[in-house]
Amino acid sequence: MKKMNSILQLRFSLVLAVSIATCLASSMAVAQSVCLPAPRLLTTMPMGGQVGTSFDVKITGQHLENADELSFSHPGIIAKKKLGTDGKPVANTYVVSIAKDCPSGVHEARVMTRLGVSTTRAFNVGTLAEVTQTKPNTTLETALKLDLNSICNAVMTRQKIDHYTFVAKKGQRVVVDCASKGIDSKLKPVLIIADEQGMDLLVERRGGALDFTAPETGKYVIKVHGLTYDGGPYYFYRIAVRSAAEKEIVPRLPSIQTVSAFSWPPAGLTDELIRPEVEPNNQHAQAQKITLPCDITGSFFPAADVDTFEFTAKKGDVWWVEVASERLGRPTDPSIVVQHVSVEGKKEKLTDVVELSDIPSPVKISSNGYSYDGPPYNAGSSDIIGKVEIKEDGIHRLQLRDLFGGTRNDPLNIYRLIIRKAAPDFALVGWGLHMNLRNGDRNALSKPIALRAGATMPIEVVVVRRDGFDGEIDLYMENLPQGVTAAGLKIPKGKSRGIMLVTASENAPRGLTSASFLGQATINGKTVTRPCRMASMQWPVKNAWSEVPSPRLLADVPVSVSNSELATITIAPTEDKVWEVTAGEKLTIPLTHIRRSEFSGANITLKTFGAGFERVPAFDAPLKAESSEAVLDLAKLKTPPGEYQIAFYGYAVAKYQENLEAVASAKSELERAKIEAEALSLEAEKLVLNSKTASQVEKANAEKAVKAASEKVKSAQAAVKTADKLLKAATARAKPKDIVDIIVSKPIQIRVNPAKKAK
Repeated sequence: MKKMNSILQLRFSLVLAVSIATCLASSMAVAQSVCLPAPRLLTTMPMGGQVGTSFDVKITGQHLENADELSFSHPGIIAKKKLGTDGKPVANTYVVSIAKDCPSGVHEARVMTRLGVSTTRAFNVGTLAEVTQTKPNTTLETALKLDLNSICNAVMTRQKIDHYTFVAKKGQRVVVDCASKGIDSKLKPVLIIADEQGMDLLVERRGGALDFTAPETGKYVIKVHGLTYDGGPYYFYRIAVRSAAEKEIVPRLPSIQTVSAFSWPPAGLTDELIRPEVEPNNQHAQAQKITLPCDITGSFFPAADVDTFEFTAKKGDVWWVEVASERLGRPTDPSIVVQHVSVEGKKEKLTDVVELSDIPSPVKISSNGYSYDGPPYNAGSSDIIGKVEIKEDGIHRLQLRDLFGGTRNDPLNIYRLIIRKAAPDFALVGWGLHMNLRNGDRNALSKPIALRAGATMPIEVVVVRRDGFDGEIDLYMENLPQGVTAAGLKIPKGKSRGIMLVTASENAPRGLTSASFLGQATINGKTVTRPCRMASMQWPVKNAWSEVPSPRLLADVPVSVSNSELATITIAPTEDKVWEVTAGEKLTIPLTHIRRSEFSGANITLKTFGAGFERVPAFDAPLKAESSEAVLDLAKLKTPPGEYQIAFYGYAVAKYQENLEAVASAKSELERAKIEAEALSLEAEKLVLNSKTASQVEKANAEKAVKAASEKVKSAQAAVKTADKLLKAATARAKPKDIVDIIVSKPIQIRVNPAKKAK
């Protein structure tokens, strides 16, 4: 009840916040641009394909200049540039081939560009035949016919309804499913099955699938539209029409994972000991008897289902309970109550032992959806990891319910309940750091690890700790591109946050790899290594007042470096060495500034990353000077002896000039076009003079030559105008723009030596 009241209060707060935001939006100035341009892949069409097939895929996005390699997170999917009839590559179009043994599910697509690797977009692989919507089907008359057991890739038209037809026999069961948010779309679909005349028979408005049994043999209509009739290129979807047996459980179309899913499953989990819940078990008298430890699978079905389990335990026993449901992609909120059962006379007496609910976020998240008072990523979950301490011998009952399950009647709302002895462990997730800026930043941007040469990118890493583990965790990366290094600033004992710094040297060659991102700790005397998942925004949100950010997990960790543009400034220690200091003394680290841009403002205020040094007071470094120094007072910090890695970070407003190479290239092209046009004009003039003195026999041929030359001159002059327009456009794009750039120094290694004891 307490939690339900909290939920209602939260809903009220959200409604109030939205109302305030709506009122203020018109009066608020547009936020300053934050973060230098990064390549972002926004759409692929189609959004996937059938195993063992090849097909064309067209991409769109932001800052995809000079896009070349389209790659995927699974090696079973390959792409080659599509060539036109002239043998030249067709812009932003690829021929994609999916191997027969490529696993079904959601994979990642990304493209390598001038600025490095783009953000990823969900790319789906399945076993059903696929088609793509190529013509408008917004009326009953233009409905697209779909075969049973097929998938259609489509884009929603704004303020329209898409129509499809299928044929079914009387009594045949047909399941219609629509993938949208689960494949990175902005669409909130409404699904309708209608009769041949378009009269609605079955409607689904909450994102579920339609389970339909044909009342008669004949043609039926599927109608799809957005909940608010939104549409456009970012409102794409995949609709599947499948025939199913009477009691067959038809899985939903595959979906991307939310950030919370990074903490599931526990390492080493198998299905060997799993057992099903047994209904009926809603009432205490019907409790399903279990022995501990246990591993149970069940579902919150039917609506308002409460699953009750009974076990015997001894005083002093400590058990850890974990429930996965929301992390399995279900819209659920599990809650557990454990009670001790005793008998007084002929009546049972139930005494509460513990109530378990959410997995809290490891770090405070943004209260408003963008990075003003915290990251816009929530690594917590409505699932459960909690401890049960047995206070009395005897029988205990555990009741498991879904707090949102009162009106949900879906057998696919499954859960997994594990009760185990302590198995200390950890799970990691990271994302491109979102800094708390003072200029009204309302951005929640997807940030690919696309490094400019000379830059250091910070990745924020958080940990969910299992079963009492509180040790320190070292972070590291492997399989990085040439010229790229990574330095993990460890997660300290008992803390939840660390930083990974990924640095590209100034002379790093262009490159792309799929890196391994790992965390390592000592647990019960053994070295334990766990992967760190990466999270990113589905869409770049420039103003979180008007659009709610939507983050998700990635399937892998692509890392790239580009030398097309260099970092606006590189701050580094004057020497690449281990800086030594005695505990309790001061350490002065001289820093060099390699500036490649002009900046607004005289100074950058630098803070410090790194356990043991995060309380270093912020200090100013001059942006127009070539050097500065950092002074670390270990007497005030009380940093104990040991090995440390730190970095200094801040933000500054750079006068960013976009793609100066394009300006130089456009100038060269304009000069070439002018020279060619001039040469052709001179040649044409000569031909005109020749035609005037040509004999009567040669006159016709001479006039033909003049006409052909004149056409060439016109084409050349048109090329000059086009080249001039391209130069003006490139020059306009390259005009200095004020962009807030997050600046991080190169990592610095420090050794704190023990203070000498007085004799």
